[in-house]
Amino acid sequence: MTTAAALPGTLTLGLARGAIELREFFRQRENLIFTVSLPALLMLLLGTVYVKEPAAGQMFAASMIGAGIISTSFVGLGMSVVADREDGTLKRLRGTPMPFTSYFLGKIILVFVSSLVEAVLLIAVAVLRFDVELPASPQKWLTFGWVFVLGVVSCSLIGVALSSIAKSTRSAAGVLNLPYIVLQFLSGVFIMQAALPESLRTVGSFFPLKWVCQGFRSVFALDDGYAVMEAAGSWELGRTALVLGAWAVVGLVLVGRTFRWSNTSR
Repeated sequence: MTTAAALPGTLTLGLARGAIELREFFRQRENLIFTVSLPALLMLLLGTVYVKEPAAGQMFAASMIGAGIISTSFVGLGMSVVADREDGTLKRLRGTPMPFTSYFLGKIILVFVSSLVEAVLLIAVAVLRFDVELPASPQKWLTFGWVFVLGVVSCSLIGVALSSIAKSTRSAAGVLNLPYIVLQFLSGVFIMQAALPESLRTVGSFFPLKWVCQGFRSVFALDDGYAVMEAAGSWELGRTALVLGAWAVVGLVLVGRTFRWSNTSR
């Protein structure tokens, strides 16, 4: 009597799916160049206009790194899920033994790798073009690490949840890019939050982008005196972890309630 071979576990399938996602991403050169290089190009253009002194370069670079990885996780992943739904990839995967969790594990692997590549490119541009000084303290790099992870996870989940609204990649561009662009102005990317009206600061403080950029500014600041430029006059790292963690939980719940395998079914 023969025994059927056991199916691979959720983690194994997720890692395999992640490898497929990465191969597809790096083979699509135009998508790779656009996704990874656009934030770096914006940093070069805007930084050349606005950065007039080293301290400003440190803060601007930190904010742009935050905005760049949020673009990849929130907008990029959301668009990717919509594309998979539109071309039937999700419908085909639903008919396989691959569980829902493994599919998203593969997407998260893709987002982490592409976000890391983007962050390295942005840091390189900041150092070479704006003479940004890298943190020398291991503690600051540890802060960079946990802000990076929480930011990518929370914004990835929110992006996937919002992607359920869009029925095509064309409509997804508006659904995902509009809030991202608006929040850049409310989150201290182009304008320090302390310079914004209180009502706009309050709105920006509800969303992850503000906390990711603020966390990164705490890492790249030349000294803690620059914290007075933040809305609360401090880096608020504890609150940053709390808000990003809360958004990760909210995003997970929303994904579970809104995810659709196709445009005609839940």
